[in-house]
Amino acid sequence: MENRTTLSKTRQLTVVGMLSAICIVLGATGYGFIQLPIAKITIMHIPVIIGAIVEGPKVGMLIGFIFGGFSLIQNIVAPNMLSFAFINPLVSILPRVLIGLTSYYSYKLIKVKNESLSIGIGAAVGSLTNTVGVLFMIYVLYVDKYAEGKGLTIAKATKTIFGIAYTNGILEAIAAVLITVSVVGAVNKIIKDKRYTK
Repeated sequence: MENRTTLSKTRQLTVVGMLSAICIVLGATGYGFIQLPIAKITIMHIPVIIGAIVEGPKVGMLIGFIFGGFSLIQNIVAPNMLSFAFINPLVSILPRVLIGLTSYYSYKLIKVKNESLSIGIGAAVGSLTNTVGVLFMIYVLYVDKYAEGKGLTIAKATKTIFGIAYTNGILEAIAAVLITVSVVGAVNKIIKDKRYTK
């Protein structure tokens, strides 16, 4: 029993390290962003969702914390027009930690017979947590600064923020569903095959 617990913890730490590294590589190289004709979307949060669904909410939250911490540091080291918001942990870290909770519990608690559909629901909810969470915190805490930086009125800035949340939220959720269903499905198959061959 003790050996099984130790192996489980070791596996979880390995998953945290591997998926956190993927988040950081995606952010540092720019590969975590996909330019579409109507929007630029991110896939950097997808390793957080995968970790949560495969290994549980604690693992997902830890990967989310590392992802958010990297985002905060990146905005200090290489500031851009929105860095004033992302150096606040309520913007850069909190929504990313919550991805682990929302993706796991929506995957587990929304009961459907099809496993891929369950995974897809968890991925979509986790992705929306990231997109809407970050933009909502920017709106609540910094809408005036955002408006000033963009040269907009508060009303137009509000419309812009919620427009981005709507457009990016849908596109990023679709990307998260497609990638997460494929990856988690493959991982689950490997786990089942290993159990079967034992």
